[in-house]
Amino acid sequence: MRADLFLVEHGFATTRSQAQRLIASSVQWRVDEGVAWKRVAKNGDEIPDAAEVQVLDSTEAKYISRGGLKLEGALQSTGVDVKGLRCLDVGQSTGGFTDCLLQHGALEVVGVDVGHGQLHSSLREDARVLCLEGINARSLTATELIAARARSLWAAGQSDEENESESGFDAALEADDGLNPVFDFLTGDLSFISLTLVLPAVVRLLKADGDLLMLVKPQFELQPGQVGKGGIVREPALFAFVEKRLRDTCAALGLEVLDWLESPIAGGDGNREFFIHARKGHHVAGEDKPLAPAPARNLPKRTPRSETRALHAAHEDSEEAHAGQHGPARRKQRD
Repeated sequence: MRADLFLVEHGFATTRSQAQRLIASSVQWRVDEGVAWKRVAKNGDEIPDAAEVQVLDSTEAKYISRGGLKLEGALQSTGVDVKGLRCLDVGQSTGGFTDCLLQHGALEVVGVDVGHGQLHSSLREDARVLCLEGINARSLTATELIAARARSLWAAGQSDEENESESGFDAALEADDGLNPVFDFLTGDLSFISLTLVLPAVVRLLKADGDLLMLVKPQFELQPGQVGKGGIVREPALFAFVEKRLRDTCAALGLEVLDWLESPIAGGDGNREFFIHARKGHHVAGEDKPLAPAPARNLPKRTPRSETRALHAAHEDSEEAHAGQHGPARRKQRD
């Protein structure tokens, strides 16, 4: 069996990408005790099913993804203790941040993500985790958060036919009061959007004196012309620009920035990443005002399948339709 698949199948790693990072750190195997250990050199190296395997550096497998290692480093550097706290994880994805929070004693983690089906199954089945998918954090409100939770719990207990009825959901929403939309701690790992667009919404869900620890990816805080070849930001002046911009954003939202620190692990593409640590004050102006609407997405209108079939039927080719017409042109060939 391939080495990376072997590590996943035998529980050494949760994903193949994680297994490949373990192999890069050093993995060895042997079949018998009296035989010397053999180092795995490549992800595709074959390991016998009955082999004994040693992972010499298991750091990469500590969390579901490398994101957990990033957040762990930031928690240690800032001294933030999440034990017993209710946390909001924005951009939950596979769950690296969520896993880290739970292993550090978080009471509950509510995760939101614009995508679907990314959270690792071990976290999805954890009673301390609530995964709310298909949510744009830029327009997230307490009302939407409560509705998303009610819809998630209601849909999980219904049949496909019952899911067609909105009246059942409305009743469940009215009766549900189980989610407090205000959190003790806020964190997030977002891509393809600036934190300056997301923070105005999510900060409203953080309680007074609550801590915020967000991962900053400079390549998504800059204009395309400011980002170098391969999507890498290299100019030190641009890092300073991003820091000032986010500090100003936090100040405008009633947040006191306590620290700006570099992530202990670079991004997967090699970009330098940072964390911003801030604390919410008691008197924040403007939180009762509506959020600025997100720009409309210009998506192509989907044609119903019934119309598509009718369209094909109307233009279906037949022998009669082509009677007397020339056949397809043929390419001339030289003798």
